[in-house]
This record gives sequence, C-alpha cells and structure tokens, in this order.
Amino acid sequence: MKVLICDATDPKALKIIEEAGIEVVNQPDITPEELLETIPEFPCMVVRSRTKVTREVIDAGTALKAIVRAGVGLDNIDVPYAKEKGIQVLNTPTASTQSVAELTVGYMLALARQLPQMTASMKEGKWEKKAFTGIEVSGKTLGLIGSGRIGRAVADRAIALGMTVVAYDPYISELENIELVELDELLAKADFISLHVPHTDETHNILDQSAFKKMKDGVRVINCGRGGTIDEDALYQAVLDGKVAGAALDVYAQEPLTDPKLFSLNQVIGSPHVGAGTKEGKARVGEIAAQKVIEALKG
Repeated sequence: MKVLICDATDPKALKIIEEAGIEVVNQPDITPEELLETIPEFPCMVVRSRTKVTREVIDAGTALKAIVRAGVGLDNIDVPYAKEKGIQVLNTPTASTQSVAELTVGYMLALARQLPQMTASMKEGKWEKKAFTGIEVSGKTLGLIGSGRIGRAVADRAIALGMTVVAYDPYISELENIELVELDELLAKADFISLHVPHTDETHNILDQSAFKKMKDGVRVINCGRGGTIDEDALYQAVLDGKVAGAALDVYAQEPLTDPKLFSLNQVIGSPHVGAGTKEGKARVGEIAAQKVIEALKG
C-alpha cells in the first residue's frame, strides 16, 4: 500500500500515514507530465488545489482506488469520471471552516475601515486623517450567497458584531438566526455580500452585471469561496461606477491570477487564494486527509 502526495502537505499528516503502515511518496512539486508517468503504480493520491486530476490522469491511474483532496472544493478533480471508474473521491470539508470564516470577517472589517488603503498612505509618509471615513459593520446587513459550514461560521461572527444576516441558499429550508431570502431580495438588502458557494454551472457568474445593478449603492463584496462565481469584468465596472464601494477577493476565475486589472482600483483588496492558509487550518486539513487515506487503503 502506498500513496502519492502531489501537493505540499503538513509533515505530521505524512507521519500519521506512515505509522499506519502505508508507504508515502512525497512529490509536492510534481508536474502534470511527471504525474502521468508516476500515477499508474499508486492506489491513492493526495492533492490540494494545484494538481489537476483530469480524465487523462484518471485513465493513467490504473491502480487508483481513491483520490483525497486535502481541502474543500473539488473543482480540480473530474469527480464524475472518477466515480464512473469506481474511484473514491474524498475531501476534508470541515478542516478549513474557521480559517476561511475569519479571513472573510477580516475582509469585512478591512473594507469597512479601508485598512489597507490607510496603511499604504502611512507608508508613503502621508497623514490623511480626513481622507478616510469608514463605516461601522454593527447595524449593517450581511448577505450570504451560500450558507454551508463556512457561511454559517461567518454568520455567527457577523451576528456577534451586531450585524443582521440574510442568506440565499436554495438547498436549505431553515437556518437559526439567519433569514433565508431570494437572491434578488438579498441583493437589494445587503450592505455586505459574501459568497460561499462552489463553482458550478448554477453559480457561474452568479454576481453578473444584472446582479450588480440590483445591489445597494455603496455595497461591499467579499469572495473567499470559489473563483468564477463573480463576473470580474462586471465587478470592475461596478467599482468604477461607484455602485460597489469596495471588494475583497481571495479567489479568481483564473488562478494564478493572470489579469490584475481589478487591483488597479484602489477600492479592491485581495489575496492569492489563502483562505485555508493558517497553521491551524493546514494542520487540520493534513490530519483529516491522512485519516481519509488510511480509511481508503485499509478500510
């Protein structure tokens, strides 16, 4: 029994797997070409978001029994084809909840008080006290598009800050302390909008030009969920038009980000898909992924 580790994974996770009697081959920088050559001998592989498990990889993995995604989203894995081939696809949906929720709330506060812009001004030696008038999040309405684990964790923190939370989620019928509304109603009510949905045909560009027109003037938008759920050109125009007062992005339609046009706007702040990138989150992801590997190979 052995497992191919295709992306950087917590060393403690590798030790857990080895202690279970499973050989670990750690190749965190493996290229797509190398993966096709290497995968035939492995019954299990672990990936994060970098490695793409395409139909071609699955066909080459003639011994594959399980693909473990150390993370939440499965966008980088051809899940239907893997299942068609009888290969288990496992992930770690609970491991990064706290990390992503805290980044989302951090971005809300950063947008409300223009923290990155003020810091940049101070570094330039300026004292622009009158240039930065923020807003309080208390008393504002947060609109969640998607209310799974991370969305609900964000809601808990927002409520503690004195916010009202509404959510659009057609797959949930009731939520505690959160009012479920239709998407158009959320767009009209929310002072802050945060996306927590996977990227699917249903959610592709769910925030498009039409959606931005339905929002309040001065709305602030956060996406720590999945790229491709915001029409980035429409967001750019909405910021230029003053409809959107600020946006914070951790995820993008193309990753790594190939067109930094949005970041030419002072009102836009962001990060390189680091939502789960905390020491605690990475440790939890690794530990749970290790258990998934052991279960898949040893039962």
